[in-house]
Amino acid sequence: MDFITSYSKELIATGITLLLLVIFRFFFAKLVRKYAKTNHTFEQRTNLVIKYIHILLNILAVIALIIIWGVNKDDILLTFSSVATVIGVAMFAQWSILSNVTSGIILFFFFPFKIGDIIKIHDKDFPIQAEIEDISAFHVNLKTADGEKITYPNNLLLQKGISIISQEFDDKDFTD
Repeated sequence: MDFITSYSKELIATGITLLLLVIFRFFFAKLVRKYAKTNHTFEQRTNLVIKYIHILLNILAVIALIIIWGVNKDDILLTFSSVATVIGVAMFAQWSILSNVTSGIILFFFFPFKIGDIIKIHDKDFPIQAEIEDISAFHVNLKTADGEKITYPNNLLLQKGISIISQEFDDKDFTD
């Protein structure tokens, strides 16, 4: 009981922080799903963006808990700067991965094409016209008219000009 009485303010603040974490995770997940539904975005991409938001919220909650429990601010700064340095060096070595993940988030919120659209990528050396089969965190899966499957990095989609080709449907009878 001595622990509870000694740290009652910290325990209450921890409970409030964890409650806020759950509420914010629920709220942002609902907000992203609503946005995805109005823009007809596929669930896989929606879940990926929600996962990124949850990671960010968890990091913020851990920082809040560290502050609540009275860890020395100089120690926090030293620890986070050391971790940021290590992560920065690791990410510099893997900049394309980070670039593709960031591009995947930008594609989710701001680009007008979706799975099933036929796009033309205006690349001087290797122009591509293909249907989008899947959009993931790192790349887009494309399928050409010849049946060739292409994996195209998300960051290149942001760097190249892209046209959305309107699909032409043949007059087909869909009965068996």
